[in-house]
Amino acid sequence: MSDTKAAVTVKEMARMVGLTPQRFHQLIGTAFPYPVYRLETRRPFFNEELQQVCLEVRRRNFGVNGKPVLFYSKGHKVEQPVELPRPVKRPAKKMPKDDCSEILAAVRGLGLVTVTTDQVTAAMRGAFPNGVNGTEQGQVIRSVFLQLKQKNRTGNV
Repeated sequence: MSDTKAAVTVKEMARMVGLTPQRFHQLIGTAFPYPVYRLETRRPFFNEELQQVCLEVRRRNFGVNGKPVLFYSKGHKVEQPVELPRPVKRPAKKMPKDDCSEILAAVRGLGLVTVTTDQVTAAMRGAFPNGVNGTEQGQVIRSVFLQLKQKNRTGNV
């Protein structure tokens, strides 16, 4: 087999036999032979002879311990997780200049059923003297509701 080198690391040997480094480490000593170590660096590597043995184990599905070993097909690769597109954050609904019909309906829905258009308009002017242009609808409803609620308390009547 011509795809061997003079020496390869354990990680590179795992790549050569089509396994993850973690799975290859699990099978060292049972299915695959132990690597040799360089004395100066104490770093494990596979020489050309051991590379041939590992490639033969992978080809025949028969480990160095004399037992058969099953591998996933070579085409099976661990895929990187697919990054899903992030949901688009839509801008909050902005209020038109002086439309109080939606505000009136919302305030009535919150429990102030006897409120009139004039009261909502007055509360909007009190909370937003410069107008509601560009203000989020939820903020306008909240402010108007709180002003009307405060004015209609039993202590104020």
